[in-house]
Amino acid sequence: MSQRKKKRKLERQARAAAAQRRAGRRFALRVPRLHLALPRLRLGLPRPGVPKLHVPSTLRRRLPVLRLPIVIAGAVLLLAGGTGAAAAGFLLLGGGDSGPDLKTAAIVDQLDLTQPNPEFVQTTTDMLTKAGYRVDYFKGAEVTVDLYRSLPERDYDIVLLRVHAGITEEVDANTGQKTDTEYVSLFTGEAYSEDKYPEEQVNRLGRAVYYEGAEPLFGIGPEFITESMRGEFGDSLIVMMGCDGLRSQRTAQAFLDKGASAFVSWSQPVSAPHTDAATAHLLKLILEDNRTPEHAVALTRKELGPDPTYDAELRILTRSAVQAGGN
Repeated sequence: MSQRKKKRKLERQARAAAAQRRAGRRFALRVPRLHLALPRLRLGLPRPGVPKLHVPSTLRRRLPVLRLPIVIAGAVLLLAGGTGAAAAGFLLLGGGDSGPDLKTAAIVDQLDLTQPNPEFVQTTTDMLTKAGYRVDYFKGAEVTVDLYRSLPERDYDIVLLRVHAGITEEVDANTGQKTDTEYVSLFTGEAYSEDKYPEEQVNRLGRAVYYEGAEPLFGIGPEFITESMRGEFGDSLIVMMGCDGLRSQRTAQAFLDKGASAFVSWSQPVSAPHTDAATAHLLKLILEDNRTPEHAVALTRKELGPDPTYDAELRILTRSAVQAGGN
């Protein structure tokens, strides 16, 4: 076993021990005001309020309720469950021969359920294909718990997560005390059920809703990434296009611990048009201008500026920076 794998094994064991200590708490996601300019009128929302997560009373251990700000987010309740084996379907968009040197990318478009943007999908797919990548596209209901679970073992070089995300609020199951956090959980497109993945619904999976009264979906937390995802990312670049992904480093660090080389996301809520434009610009700088991810993020931030509505700023966290003690 390599030193790198031994180190990651020890880190996973430490995280598992920490998870055991937190087992008596449940998660609540405050829906991040991703303000992807969700069609609030269609959703019946008078304003982008913070949806509340409801923890099922049947849980043996109640989890913190997750509330996600609506826009690219929603409320998520983390509940744990089985390992699930069915892999989500995908649509192969890019062309090219398969082989050990083939570069691959995935566009995980959960946001297609509420903010479809076929022009963004086509533009980014064309750029990736022209640069020699095979592109797999997953949209809407195809973005399941098991799709997330399988992402590392699919060995993608670039993963675009065009998904809703929400800031997590932890609630002590015994005292009811609420603890605000700064980390986010990610939405799936899979309908929530108390009967699915029961074990993972403690600290790993959550009940996610866009707004009060909406049909719930499953959401995934940082511990799902480190403990339930299969395989390792193998130095993948992860671009999480939803709100607040780098308000704190916890979710980003989970992806780095799982083998990603870098995690790109936003400092706070972001609108759908801005995150789509910024991500397309970022990819152009990386794929066509041969910029490093760090340089491409800096240039995108400079050339496009912050989100004009929510003032979100594009950020990046790299494994090398973390190892060097950087921010």
